[in-house]
Amino acid sequence: MGILAFLQNSLTQICILLSPIGGALALLIAWKIFKVLRDAESGTPEMRTVAERIRSGAFIFLSAEYRLLLPVILITAAVLGVTPGLGGRTATTFLVGAICSALAGLVGMNTATVANLRTVAAAKMSGEGDALIQAFRGGAVIGVVVGGLGLLGIGIFYFLLGDERQIHHLAGFMMGASFVALFARVGGGIFTKGADIGADLVGKVEAGIPEDDPRNPGVIADNVGDNVGAVVGMGADLFESYVGAIIASMLLAATLSAGDVETLTIFNGQAETLQRYRGALMGVPLVLALIGLLSSLIGIAKVESMRGIEPKHLLRQGTIVSVGAFLAGSFVFILLSSVSIFIWVAAFAGAASGIMIGAATEYFTSERPVAEIVHASRGGPATNIIQGIATGLRSVPVPITGIVFAILVANWAAGIYGVGIGAVSMLATISFTMCVSAYGPIIDNAGGIAQLAALDGEVRGVTDRLDLIGSSTAAIGKGFAIGSAALTAIALFSVYSQAIASPEGGLLSLNSPLVIIGVLLGGALPAAIAALTIAAVGKTAALMVDEIRRQFQASPEILSTGVGANSDRCVDIATKGALREMIFPGIVAVISPVVVGFVFGAGALGGLVIGTMLSGVVLALFMANAGGAWDKAKKLVESGAFSKEGRGSLLHRATIIGDTVGDPLKDSAGPSMNILLKLVSVVAVVIAPLL
Repeated sequence: MGILAFLQNSLTQICILLSPIGGALALLIAWKIFKVLRDAESGTPEMRTVAERIRSGAFIFLSAEYRLLLPVILITAAVLGVTPGLGGRTATTFLVGAICSALAGLVGMNTATVANLRTVAAAKMSGEGDALIQAFRGGAVIGVVVGGLGLLGIGIFYFLLGDERQIHHLAGFMMGASFVALFARVGGGIFTKGADIGADLVGKVEAGIPEDDPRNPGVIADNVGDNVGAVVGMGADLFESYVGAIIASMLLAATLSAGDVETLTIFNGQAETLQRYRGALMGVPLVLALIGLLSSLIGIAKVESMRGIEPKHLLRQGTIVSVGAFLAGSFVFILLSSVSIFIWVAAFAGAASGIMIGAATEYFTSERPVAEIVHASRGGPATNIIQGIATGLRSVPVPITGIVFAILVANWAAGIYGVGIGAVSMLATISFTMCVSAYGPIIDNAGGIAQLAALDGEVRGVTDRLDLIGSSTAAIGKGFAIGSAALTAIALFSVYSQAIASPEGGLLSLNSPLVIIGVLLGGALPAAIAALTIAAVGKTAALMVDEIRRQFQASPEILSTGVGANSDRCVDIATKGALREMIFPGIVAVISPVVVGFVFGAGALGGLVIGTMLSGVVLALFMANAGGAWDKAKKLVESGAFSKEGRGSLLHRATIIGDTVGDPLKDSAGPSMNILLKLVSVVAVVIAPLL
């Protein structure tokens, strides 16, 4: 090996070594940001009382959910541990992945319930600019923790399992993260949307009282739901997307032939250096993630340094700075390292695709399509729903085109390994993406506190204006998760297909009836999971509606004075309903690939992965964007953008109904799709040696 090649490979190995260290430092930075947030002004005693009720309800639900999940996780780990070919290493990585995912949710919950109070206090004392910064800091803590935990966990296991014969055990880490994320998304989604729908239908539509009015017994549960669904669920979701993309790329690198390694590195064909260069390719995803984390911190600092700019443009500039810094930093690293510059081309394709998906999501949830829904709502709820469905369907082709672009360019540049790198790149700046995503529910919660604490209407006006942006930022986070899920699933499918490859070939041929059976079953699986989760939201919402109506009828004075409203009862109903209803969809999602694999064989399981990916991506995009557009239409009417047709008008009621229809789509069923397709893929990879 020449001196230059030695130095280049050494740089690669040093950067890989720095990745877990960078993850640990990121957690320290997150703690520093949290301390600044926690020490900020917390408002009046009335505000603190309301915030504490929301925080208490959120932790009651989260602790109950984790207690329910713990034995299931332990049993799954035990099964993995005693299974030949998997053993204790896969079981250990599974447990650690599940713990990290749960920890990301816990940190998110704690941070959001601190940030919501500081945000409304800033809105009261200083106005819009400071309120945005407090909400953004809350998102920053959550985002940096998600990125730091992922880098730290995977980085440590890379050094413990860092050769091609052992790295397959790391699939357990992704499986554990996906396992917890699915239940967090489904359970949190059922809670938040069941409470939201119940509070809106009885309070806003039937009783004609404002949103978050303290007279509504369901309002506290609704605000609790913002945290358990949009924060915990989103945190676990993006965490598993992030680690899934990294691990999928590492697994792909481990299966590359000597010829592929030579193409993608400066490997000179000497047998004794093959493993070293393969290790470099396995470590590149970690380095890209480290660069992305540093770039996110630059974007966060940029937002902190800018004041007096319109919030929408402020967040957009932060995103541009983060992505630009990542592309520049990754280019310099790859140029100086032992890997091919074409890997950077694949990374660029993934980042560009992410920007395309984000722009499309923002357009369909904030621009002309939303105005069209509002105008259609003049004809009543039916025309609102029709236009919303059309908007959701129209929103699918553009993101799909972005995903196709990423696949074509990344595969041309670096083969199927490049597709995995594209997924890593799309989520490399996840810490900033999570800032923007968590900002929405924190602002929404701040508005609830303002209303419940009877603050001046001007304060609620500030939070409502910022919340209009939050609807789109939350949708953009979902778009990134869906796009990266598609690329990650493709990478995992390649790993699976190589694991089950037979000397004769043809095992995954579309000429095989068993493969076609798997594709059809895979296409049906997302629809089945979506149906179960939507129905679960409906059941919980019906219980909430009955309870709020009962309280209004039993104590009419609630509507005049607010005295006698029992919010604890509503929180209890939402908690029990969510925990009861989340079990079956979660079990179906986990068991389906196992049953198909062992009953119909490896070919059918491969078909299941493809069918789930195709159906799941389309459904996820449709549901997330339709729900986001319905939500934005309602908030536009409430903001007074349509003159006299504001709160309480027939137009307003029509948009409330549309938002109610969209709620379980965008915050429960839709987000569960991208987790589902990765969970099916990684379970297939884990059980492949047994088929």
